[in-house]
Amino acid sequence: MLKLFIGNKNYSSWSMRPWVLLTQAGIPFEEVKVRFDSFDATSHFKKTLADVSPTGKVPALQDGALVVWDTLAIAEYVAEQFPDKQLWPADRMARARARSICAEMHSGFTGLRGNCPMNIESHLPEIGALIWRDKPAVRADLERIITMWTALLQEHQGPMLFGAFSVADAYFAPVCMRIQTYALPVPAVVQAYIDRVCALPAVQAWVKDALAERDFLDFEEPYRLKR
Repeated sequence: MLKLFIGNKNYSSWSMRPWVLLTQAGIPFEEVKVRFDSFDATSHFKKTLADVSPTGKVPALQDGALVVWDTLAIAEYVAEQFPDKQLWPADRMARARARSICAEMHSGFTGLRGNCPMNIESHLPEIGALIWRDKPAVRADLERIITMWTALLQEHQGPMLFGAFSVADAYFAPVCMRIQTYALPVPAVVQAYIDRVCALPAVQAWVKDALAERDFLDFEEPYRLKR
Protein backbone atom coordinates (compact mmCIF):
# COMPACT_ATOMS: atom_id res chain seq x y z
CA MET A 1 0.00 0.00 0.00
CA LEU A 2 1.10 3.56 -0.63
CA LYS A 3 2.38 5.47 2.38
CA LEU A 4 2.07 9.27 2.49
CA PHE A 5 4.18 11.28 4.91
CA ILE A 6 2.61 14.61 5.83
CA GLY A 7 2.98 17.42 8.36
CA ASN A 8 0.44 19.15 10.60
CA LYS A 9 -2.87 19.36 8.79
CA ASN A 10 -3.62 22.81 10.14
CA TYR A 11 -0.49 24.33 8.62
CA SER A 12 0.94 22.07 5.91
CA SER A 13 -0.47 23.28 2.61
CA TRP A 14 1.94 21.13 0.59
CA SER A 15 0.85 18.01 2.46
CA MET A 16 -2.80 18.84 1.87
CA ARG A 17 -2.51 18.59 -1.91
CA PRO A 18 -1.60 14.89 -2.36
CA TRP A 19 -3.68 13.84 0.67
CA VAL A 20 -6.81 15.42 -0.80
CA LEU A 21 -5.98 14.03 -4.24
CA LEU A 22 -5.60 10.46 -3.01
CA THR A 23 -8.55 10.61 -0.64
CA GLN A 24 -10.99 12.21 -3.06
CA ALA A 25 -9.97 9.75 -5.79
CA GLY A 26 -10.52 6.79 -3.47
CA ILE A 27 -6.93 5.57 -3.69
CA PRO A 28 -5.99 3.68 -0.51
CA PHE A 29 -2.91 4.81 1.38
CA GLU A 30 -1.43 4.83 4.83
CA GLU A 31 -1.06 8.27 6.40
CA VAL A 32 2.06 9.00 8.43
CA LYS A 33 1.90 12.38 10.12
CA VAL A 34 5.20 13.82 11.30
CA ARG A 35 4.55 16.70 13.66
CA PHE A 36 6.22 20.03 12.99
CA ASP A 37 8.30 20.37 16.17
CA SER A 38 10.85 22.54 14.34
CA PHE A 39 12.79 22.47 11.11
CA ASP A 40 16.20 22.38 12.75
CA ALA A 41 18.46 19.54 11.64
CA THR A 42 18.28 18.00 15.11
CA SER A 43 14.47 18.10 15.34
CA HIS A 44 12.35 14.95 15.46
CA PHE A 45 10.71 16.09 12.24
CA LYS A 46 13.97 16.33 10.31
CA LYS A 47 15.40 13.14 11.82
CA THR A 48 12.26 11.21 10.87
CA LEU A 49 12.14 12.54 7.32
CA ALA A 50 15.87 12.01 6.80
CA ASP A 51 15.22 8.28 6.56
CA VAL A 52 12.39 8.81 4.09
CA SER A 53 13.17 11.59 1.62
CA PRO A 54 16.45 13.18 0.51
CA THR A 55 14.89 16.61 0.95
CA GLY A 56 13.82 15.99 4.53
CA LYS A 57 10.47 17.63 3.74
CA VAL A 58 6.82 16.67 3.44
CA PRO A 59 4.98 15.43 1.58
CA ALA A 60 6.71 12.24 0.54
CA LEU A 61 5.03 9.24 -1.03
CA GLN A 62 6.47 5.79 -0.43
CA ASP A 63 5.54 2.92 -2.73
CA GLY A 64 7.55 -0.09 -1.63
CA ALA A 65 11.21 0.74 -2.10
CA LEU A 66 10.40 3.84 -4.15
CA VAL A 67 10.03 7.29 -2.59
CA VAL A 68 8.53 10.15 -4.57
CA TRP A 69 8.86 13.65 -3.14
CA ASP A 70 7.49 17.02 -4.25
CA THR A 71 3.75 17.43 -4.70
CA LEU A 72 3.80 17.71 -8.48
CA ALA A 73 5.93 14.59 -8.88
CA ILE A 74 3.60 12.74 -6.50
CA ALA A 75 0.56 13.82 -8.52
CA GLU A 76 2.14 12.65 -11.76
CA TYR A 77 3.21 9.33 -10.26
CA VAL A 78 -0.23 8.62 -8.83
CA ALA A 79 -1.91 9.58 -12.12
CA GLU A 80 0.33 7.11 -13.95
CA GLN A 81 -0.25 4.33 -11.43
CA PHE A 82 -4.03 4.78 -11.38
CA PRO A 83 -5.05 5.81 -14.91
CA ASP A 84 -8.62 4.66 -14.26
CA LYS A 85 -9.01 7.49 -11.75
CA GLN A 86 -8.55 10.11 -14.51
CA LEU A 87 -6.75 12.54 -12.23
CA TRP A 88 -5.83 14.78 -15.16
CA PRO A 89 -8.41 15.96 -17.75
CA ALA A 90 -8.93 13.51 -20.63
CA ASP A 91 -8.68 16.21 -23.30
CA ARG A 92 -5.08 16.86 -24.38
CA MET A 93 -5.36 20.65 -24.38
CA ALA A 94 -7.20 20.76 -21.07
CA ARG A 95 -4.64 18.38 -19.58
CA ALA A 96 -1.77 20.62 -20.68
CA ARG A 97 -3.52 23.63 -19.23
CA ALA A 98 -4.17 21.83 -15.94
CA ARG A 99 -0.49 20.95 -15.69
CA SER A 100 0.41 24.55 -16.47
CA ILE A 101 -1.68 26.03 -13.68
CA CYS A 102 -0.42 23.45 -11.19
CA ALA A 103 3.16 24.30 -12.13
CA GLU A 104 2.30 27.99 -11.81
CA MET A 105 1.01 27.36 -8.29
CA HIS A 106 4.04 25.24 -7.52
CA SER A 107 6.55 27.95 -8.38
CA GLY A 108 4.55 31.15 -8.03
CA PHE A 109 2.06 33.09 -5.93
CA THR A 110 4.81 33.84 -3.43
CA GLY A 111 3.07 37.00 -2.24
CA LEU A 112 -0.05 35.11 -1.21
CA ARG A 113 1.85 32.13 0.19
CA GLY A 114 4.32 34.24 2.14
CA ASN A 115 1.88 36.72 3.62
CA CYS A 116 -1.09 34.39 4.12
CA PRO A 117 0.24 31.09 5.46
CA MET A 118 -2.34 28.32 5.71
CA ASN A 119 -3.93 28.20 9.15
CA ILE A 120 -7.23 26.35 8.90
CA GLU A 121 -8.37 26.72 12.50
CA SER A 122 -7.95 30.50 12.46
CA HIS A 123 -10.30 33.19 11.23
CA LEU A 124 -8.24 36.34 10.63
CA PRO A 125 -10.34 38.84 8.65
CA GLU A 126 -8.73 41.85 10.34
CA ILE A 127 -5.28 40.61 9.40
CA GLY A 128 -6.55 39.87 5.92
CA ALA A 129 -7.83 43.42 5.54
CA LEU A 130 -4.41 44.83 6.50
CA ILE A 131 -2.62 42.44 4.16
CA TRP A 132 -5.00 43.40 1.35
CA ARG A 133 -4.36 47.09 2.01
CA ASP A 134 -0.58 46.92 2.41
CA LYS A 135 0.62 44.03 0.21
CA PRO A 136 0.32 44.68 -3.54
CA ALA A 137 1.89 41.26 -4.25
CA VAL A 138 -1.06 39.59 -2.52
CA ARG A 139 -3.52 41.65 -4.53
CA ALA A 140 -1.71 40.76 -7.75
CA ASP A 141 -1.64 37.05 -6.89
CA LEU A 142 -5.32 36.98 -6.03
CA GLU A 143 -6.21 38.88 -9.19
CA ARG A 144 -4.40 36.23 -11.22
CA ILE A 145 -6.19 33.43 -9.35
CA ILE A 146 -9.58 35.06 -9.86
CA THR A 147 -8.91 35.50 -13.58
CA MET A 148 -7.68 31.91 -13.91
CA TRP A 149 -10.51 30.27 -12.00
CA THR A 150 -13.24 32.37 -13.58
CA ALA A 151 -12.08 31.54 -17.11
CA LEU A 152 -11.76 27.82 -16.39
CA LEU A 153 -15.13 27.59 -14.66
CA GLN A 154 -16.78 29.39 -17.56
CA GLU A 155 -15.04 27.23 -20.15
CA HIS A 156 -15.66 23.87 -18.49
CA GLN A 157 -18.96 24.76 -16.79
CA GLY A 158 -17.83 23.49 -13.39
CA PRO A 159 -18.36 22.26 -10.83
CA MET A 160 -14.56 21.98 -10.61
CA LEU A 161 -11.93 23.85 -12.63
CA PHE A 162 -11.91 21.31 -15.46
CA GLY A 163 -15.41 19.97 -14.98
CA ALA A 164 -14.73 16.85 -12.91
CA PHE A 165 -12.39 16.80 -9.93
CA SER A 166 -8.74 16.71 -10.97
CA VAL A 167 -5.21 17.31 -9.70
CA ALA A 168 -5.79 21.03 -10.27
CA ASP A 169 -8.55 21.22 -7.66
CA ALA A 170 -6.44 19.36 -5.10
CA TYR A 171 -3.57 21.68 -5.91
CA PHE A 172 -5.58 24.83 -5.25
CA ALA A 173 -7.44 23.53 -2.19
CA PRO A 174 -4.94 25.21 0.19
CA VAL A 175 -5.51 28.50 -1.65
CA CYS A 176 -9.21 28.13 -0.88
CA MET A 177 -8.26 27.66 2.78
CA ARG A 178 -6.16 30.83 2.74
CA ILE A 179 -8.90 32.91 1.13
CA GLN A 180 -11.32 31.69 3.80
CA THR A 181 -8.98 32.25 6.75
CA TYR A 182 -8.06 35.82 5.78
CA ALA A 183 -11.47 36.69 4.26
CA LEU A 184 -9.83 37.94 1.08
CA PRO A 185 -12.30 39.57 -1.34
CA VAL A 186 -13.38 37.41 -4.28
CA PRO A 187 -16.33 37.61 -6.68
CA ALA A 188 -19.38 35.39 -6.24
CA VAL A 189 -18.38 32.88 -8.92
CA VAL A 190 -15.03 32.29 -7.21
CA GLN A 191 -16.62 32.06 -3.75
CA ALA A 192 -19.05 29.49 -5.12
CA TYR A 193 -16.13 27.42 -6.38
CA ILE A 194 -14.39 27.73 -3.00
CA ASP A 195 -17.58 26.51 -1.33
CA ARG A 196 -17.69 23.48 -3.64
CA VAL A 197 -14.05 22.67 -2.92
CA CYS A 198 -14.70 22.95 0.82
CA ALA A 199 -17.67 20.61 0.41
CA LEU A 200 -15.57 17.84 -1.16
CA PRO A 201 -15.49 14.86 1.24
CA ALA A 202 -11.69 14.75 1.18
CA VAL A 203 -11.38 18.45 2.02
CA GLN A 204 -13.96 18.14 4.79
CA ALA A 205 -12.02 15.20 6.24
CA TRP A 206 -8.75 17.15 6.12
CA VAL A 207 -10.32 20.20 7.78
CA LYS A 208 -11.91 18.04 10.49
CA ASP A 209 -8.52 16.53 11.30
CA ALA A 210 -6.85 19.96 11.22
CA LEU A 211 -9.35 21.36 13.72
CA ALA A 212 -8.87 18.35 15.98
CA GLU A 213 -5.09 18.83 16.19
CA ARG A 214 -5.24 21.80 18.55
CA ASP A 215 -1.49 22.10 18.16
CA PHE A 216 -0.33 25.72 18.37
CA LEU A 217 3.10 26.16 16.79
CA ASP A 218 4.49 29.63 17.31
CA PHE A 219 6.90 29.40 14.36
CA GLU A 220 3.91 28.82 12.06
CA GLU A 221 1.94 31.71 13.58
CA PRO A 222 3.04 35.15 12.33
CA TYR A 223 -0.23 36.77 13.45
CA ARG A 224 -1.20 35.09 16.72
CA LEU A 225 0.61 34.81 20.03
CA LYS A 226 -1.58 32.00 21.31
CA ARG A 227 -4.62 29.93 20.39
